[in-house]
Amino acid sequence: MKQYPYPLSLTLLAAAAALLAGCAASVGAQTAPTTAPSASTAPAGTPVPAAGVSRPGFDSKPIYTAGVSGDEQKEVVMISVAIAPGASSPPHTHPGDCVGTVVDGQIELRALGKDVRRVQAGEAFGNTRGTVHQFVNVGDKPVRMITTLVVDKGKPRTMMQPDFK
Repeated sequence: MKQYPYPLSLTLLAAAAALLAGCAASVGAQTAPTTAPSASTAPAGTPVPAAGVSRPGFDSKPIYTAGVSGDEQKEVVMISVAIAPGASSPPHTHPGDCVGTVVDGQIELRALGKDVRRVQAGEAFGNTRGTVHQFVNVGDKPVRMITTLVVDKGKPRTMMQPDFK
């Protein structure tokens, strides 16, 4: 993961996210093992290492990190996510906003207290700070997503939460 010493404007971030999603679609999925503990057994409130989250059928890893222009307390993190058919992310929250796009496949976005939403390739989603959410692959092929977090610098980027329906 490359760390950039200069802040990145949100306009440039949006353009970079769109470009990265397009590149990911044309190059193919790439996942790598992480050193993160098993997210499926982590108790609620457990911070996840910056390396990402990994559990059977679910893998996420940061691919870009930068500061936010005009706000020394925030950072932007782009994350590559792969989800096998029938698998899901663990329920979790972030100390900031989370937006993303599905590059391949189809997910159900489950957010505590909200209606379940289906998101297909080419569509986007978003969750506000502290929203407990989970991504579930409801299709019969692997899902690839790019998520972008704008979070409090120095805090764990992801916190595990209890299962919910």
